[in-house]
Amino acid sequence: MPSLHASGQNDTSPARPVPPWRIRSGARWTLALALSLACVSFSLSAGAEQVQPTPAKTAQAQAQQTQDGQPGLAGAAGTVYTASDFFADLKAGRVTGLTLEGDGSANVNFQDARPQFVVLPPDAQTLSTLRASGVPLKVLGGGSPFDWLSSVLPLVLAVLILAVLWRTMRGAQGGGGAAQFGRSKATVHSEGQVKVSFADVAGADEAKADLVEVVDFLKHPERYHTLGARIPHGILLVGPPGSGKTLLARAVAGEAKVPYFSISGSDFVEMFVGVGAARVRDLFEQAKKQAPCIVFIDEIDAVGRKRGSGMNGGNDEREQTLNQLLVEMDGFQSQHDIIILAATNRPDVLDAALLRPGRFDRQVVVDAPDVRGRETILKIHARKKPLDPGVDLSMVARQTPGMVGADLENLLNEAALLAAKSGHKRITMRDVDEARDRVLMGPERRSMVINDADRRVTAYHEVGHALAAQLLPHADRVSKLTVVPRGRAAGYMMPLREDRVHYVRPVLEDMIAVALAGRAAEQVVFGAVTTGAQNDFQQATNIARRMVTTWGMSERLGKVSLASDESAYLGGGMQPAQYSQQTARVIDEEVSQLIARQYERVLTLVRENLPRLHVIVPELIRRETLMGAEFSVLLAGGELDELIIPEPPLSGTGGLAGA
Repeated sequence: MPSLHASGQNDTSPARPVPPWRIRSGARWTLALALSLACVSFSLSAGAEQVQPTPAKTAQAQAQQTQDGQPGLAGAAGTVYTASDFFADLKAGRVTGLTLEGDGSANVNFQDARPQFVVLPPDAQTLSTLRASGVPLKVLGGGSPFDWLSSVLPLVLAVLILAVLWRTMRGAQGGGGAAQFGRSKATVHSEGQVKVSFADVAGADEAKADLVEVVDFLKHPERYHTLGARIPHGILLVGPPGSGKTLLARAVAGEAKVPYFSISGSDFVEMFVGVGAARVRDLFEQAKKQAPCIVFIDEIDAVGRKRGSGMNGGNDEREQTLNQLLVEMDGFQSQHDIIILAATNRPDVLDAALLRPGRFDRQVVVDAPDVRGRETILKIHARKKPLDPGVDLSMVARQTPGMVGADLENLLNEAALLAAKSGHKRITMRDVDEARDRVLMGPERRSMVINDADRRVTAYHEVGHALAAQLLPHADRVSKLTVVPRGRAAGYMMPLREDRVHYVRPVLEDMIAVALAGRAAEQVVFGAVTTGAQNDFQQATNIARRMVTTWGMSERLGKVSLASDESAYLGGGMQPAQYSQQTARVIDEEVSQLIARQYERVLTLVRENLPRLHVIVPELIRRETLMGAEFSVLLAGGELDELIIPEPPLSGTGGLAGA
């Protein structure tokens, strides 16, 4: 599988247009600010109006003073003290003091009377008269220091409203939010920006060979145009998750050194009808401007599913987007020099019109790598990791059948994390083995409390599996067995599986027998059974049922397929076929008989090798883990080297209490 390693990668994309939701959000904020300024202006104006004394209030105050027995000096009793009365008293010399405020209101003090309140004209002549009289004058500050805002805010408010209207009209003339909303979300990598090459891809030699001519076409299109050749418009990369489909597409762009458009199928789908189709049109318009180029659509099954399967029929947004994609791919001309690469792990759900020649002309399978491919992938991912000389990547590759590139990269990363946690300067083989077990089975649960009886049952159960795996002629040999709990398992036996293309009947029968050997060991040794064989029964039943219903290995049912896997691509699950109840009864009987025969077979095997079982189990309990070579030595009657258990330190933080 292609490796996911790429050094020195720092891809950037050009700035995208401002999304319409940001434009609308900016307009909303501008309107909110304008309304806030209007409210502040109104509040200040209202406050200023409240500060100004009114003649009615002045008359009311003077009337109150008159009722209290203090009439104005110049005015008659019962009259309002006016400005004329004040100037008369000032001229007569009866005023002894004056407190003047900025708005013209004044408090007048007299020699033989209570102070009076009066409103004077706030002009320069009044101030000159007061100064000429020689009366002590005290001037207080006027209104709020923010009174100037009441005159400035209306102007600011008007400018903001005009700016909002201008921006709205400009957006309407240029297409506005709808045009921005329909822009493609593809990430654009300019020419030479993609640094990944075919040297960073391993485990997919056939897929690389199919894509080499695409690279040559993008480099030398005139060579093909002269001969009237047409390069495939679209290439569909099919494979399980993590197998390196996206990496292959990037490697093609890196080798050809052409612009690279990358987008996911889900980026086309929106809740608004027509948006996805607009984004498809915009994507292909941009691609035509930068041809020759590569357009990569990841997870195309998100938009390319079979039409007619939705609830909304032809009005479904996804179907309209697919229709536009079909139209755009069908409208390519040979001079466009645009290659469409798409990736999916569900080709069975794609629309037939999308897969026809002229659109996606080829399907390139990127499957899980074989043992040589896994070793090459491990070497690529180990380039920047300091490995101990004792690390055997070929052995790791043999111990990881079925893993794809993403799994192998994760395995080495886990090994690096474990080495750093342990304080190692290099990654050792022990770190790699531990990382493999962690990835496959989960982390160790050494803190889990297991009594001696349960540990003994687990040891006999796992040794039973290992005994059958080592002695049956067609079974996979033992790689490792342990009684240390991992994940949800109390212990496990890991076989050293081989890469096989075809499975013959004896191999399948031995696989069933190995799965049932743990329960057989429990029954022979303890005379009772436990609940620990649940997963073993599931594996055995699954293999037996597929032998009967799918692979035609039942003599009673014949060479017929009784299960349909048309929708089960890449592990989607089997779909039940249409058959009678009588046939279903025969299937159940055949499966039960097949499992029963293999169980009797491993019962006999365990009874014949019971002394060996009693020798191996105590050693497994004492060591907790046995590798395949160690198990072979014990099974042959040999002895292992003495187990060295490191003693705990007697000083420092790990010392004994009280030492």
